[in-house]
Amino acid sequence: MAATHARALVSDLDFRPADPEADTALLDRLALLAVRRWSPIAAVTPADGLWIDLAGCDHLHGGEERFCRRLLAFCRRAGFTARVAVADTPGAAHALARFGRDDLTRVEPRGTVEALSPLPVAALRLTPTALTAARKFGFERIADLLPVARGPLARRLGLAAITRLDQALGGMAEPITPREDAEVPAVERRLLEPISTAEAIEQVMGDLLRDLAELLQAKGLGARSLRLTGLCVDGSEQIVAVGTSRPTREVTHLLRLLKLRIERIDPGMGLEQFSLVAPHTEPLDAVDLGAVLAGETLVRDPSRLVDLIAGRIGGHAVFRIAPVESHVPERAVIRSDPNRVPGDWPAWQRPIRLFAHPEPLHRVMALMPDQPPKRFEWRGKTYKVVAGDGPERVHGEWWRRDAEVWAIRDYYRVEDETGGRYWVFRRGDGFEDDTGDLSWWMHGAFG
Repeated sequence: MAATHARALVSDLDFRPADPEADTALLDRLALLAVRRWSPIAAVTPADGLWIDLAGCDHLHGGEERFCRRLLAFCRRAGFTARVAVADTPGAAHALARFGRDDLTRVEPRGTVEALSPLPVAALRLTPTALTAARKFGFERIADLLPVARGPLARRLGLAAITRLDQALGGMAEPITPREDAEVPAVERRLLEPISTAEAIEQVMGDLLRDLAELLQAKGLGARSLRLTGLCVDGSEQIVAVGTSRPTREVTHLLRLLKLRIERIDPGMGLEQFSLVAPHTEPLDAVDLGAVLAGETLVRDPSRLVDLIAGRIGGHAVFRIAPVESHVPERAVIRSDPNRVPGDWPAWQRPIRLFAHPEPLHRVMALMPDQPPKRFEWRGKTYKVVAGDGPERVHGEWWRRDAEVWAIRDYYRVEDETGGRYWVFRRGDGFEDDTGDLSWWMHGAFG
């Protein structure tokens, strides 16, 4: 449409000259942002979109649907109108994002054919010549192409159109060439002959780590995560990753972490190329050795031990317990960074094992209003109490919710006839009904 015609239709039209170079630069910056923040595989789809490969990383963002909604919100805040589609193939996602009905489209696995069928043929990214031929032969939707044999269809629309159709349906691979982040430290090794033994892979790991350490040292950085990619002879890739609790570029420590992942590498017919990338880095300055030279005793850094344990059982399984300013026992502790020394603990006597959720006690015998129980049943077993101490009264935190305005717990330390020591409490003060229902609960065990 001519500009004068458009202005005649809409008087307050926002009219600006096109700048394709600036648009391309903006898309490139968005792809770089996607690589750094969302997925290691992201690329520009000319001339108005992005490809983001969520395979293996969608759980880091709360799942596919949640990530897509966050992505739409991000685009709205940035001033863009966006449409997002998730599908099994890049071609299907490209088509649904541009020709689908909704701003957010998520195709279930193996539902690509059904999702693409009602879309126009133009959704397959065909050339103008192929689109003209499709209109000539009456092909309006992708569903019209599916029952036609590949040979006659190729003669009518061209071989490139068949390739696009197979890529969208998953019959032909369409790899995404990711946007390379020049700021991400990376090293590479190409081998003269393929390797497949653990010893040879370990040797290559050591060589790559030494090269990466020199690169990190020149930039004053330390690695917080590493991603090793091995290219097999058959074209497939083997990818393993490790993380550290603190920035480091110590080769021996990083090699020890990578060696824990060797068993996950399937060399197949052999690995012929390796690359090592540090996606997450942090500044790492020189270590101050003044205290060491002066003979002072330093607190040992637990980060190496934390990294080794996390490499075996998972990073979420390693943590410290830190105190929180709260009188309610289950709220008085929180999981914190295992390398961080927690603050001072209050002088309260608390059990070694504190249950995350108190467990109910049954058939409790106790003198009201302030005596410890004499007998109770817990987990199907009867306990006879021979000694007890308490109560320690804990009031509810009224500023959190109205139900805790009058809530009271009376805690007791009790010991049974076999020597077991437990921490139990009763809801309510024994006088006012608003303070609790007088039920008894087990909250922890000593020793």
